[in-house]
Amino acid sequence: MHYEGNMIRPPSEADSILLQVTTGCSRNKCTFCAAYKGQRFKIKSDEIIFADIKWAAQYCRRQSRVFLCDGDALIIPQKRLEKILEGIREHLPWVTRVGTYANAKSLSMKSLDELKRLRELGLKIAYMGLETGDDVTLKAVCKGADSAAMIEQGRKCREAGIALSITVLLGLAGPERSFEHAKATGEVLSAIDPEFVGALSLMLCPGTPMWDQHERGEFEMMGPKELLKELGAMIAHTNLTNGLFHANHASNYLPIRARLPRDKEKTLALIQQALEGKVGLRPEWARAL
Repeated sequence: MHYEGNMIRPPSEADSILLQVTTGCSRNKCTFCAAYKGQRFKIKSDEIIFADIKWAAQYCRRQSRVFLCDGDALIIPQKRLEKILEGIREHLPWVTRVGTYANAKSLSMKSLDELKRLRELGLKIAYMGLETGDDVTLKAVCKGADSAAMIEQGRKCREAGIALSITVLLGLAGPERSFEHAKATGEVLSAIDPEFVGALSLMLCPGTPMWDQHERGEFEMMGPKELLKELGAMIAHTNLTNGLFHANHASNYLPIRARLPRDKEKTLALIQQALEGKVGLRPEWARAL
């Protein structure tokens, strides 16, 4: 396979065929993210992409899923993306699901009918970084979209039949705006009603604008109990039809896996027990991105 630069994929795609169709991220301006700093975004040539598909056809016959790397493969023009998915279907007929990262901009560039066509060709899940539903925080971290756009594009993705996995980031607004961040995020998640939500905790990376803000004393990190209170408020304001809410990433102090609404009250009780010191938290040395 022809891999370039940093390869990043969702935890749930650990066993997938990683097909790199772009390098870097089409936006690459979020103040908290160091994933693709210094890496130029580009769409790889069809020649390389199809060579990798044919390689996978020979050596990846035990893997039933494909993930399109890197940061935002959905930004690829529709006809080229259709051609890639058709190539996967032709050469990897045993593959049952193709996934990709997505953002509000790339989703806005695809019509509902175009997304439905991608779904027909095997694109069955998209991973979208909401981070927060709070417009003040979205602007501060240079996310490039407001909450209304996130809701509109998330709903469109779901209407097209593509499952949606949304990432949110605890601690992103700092302690002063924590409740506003938690409440607004829960409300946006409720409006989109995704199949999956993954909550991570903010961990600063050197070289990012947010790291520099913290070093200058302009941004305050939150402690374990503050993050737990924020998580509780977020879940309290999140109403899903039948979605999985995960907070079991290695960055989090308290691993949680809840199906909402069924497990909401039980999960809120667990968080309260942790705040009271009755449930142990992940030690600092064990936390990681």
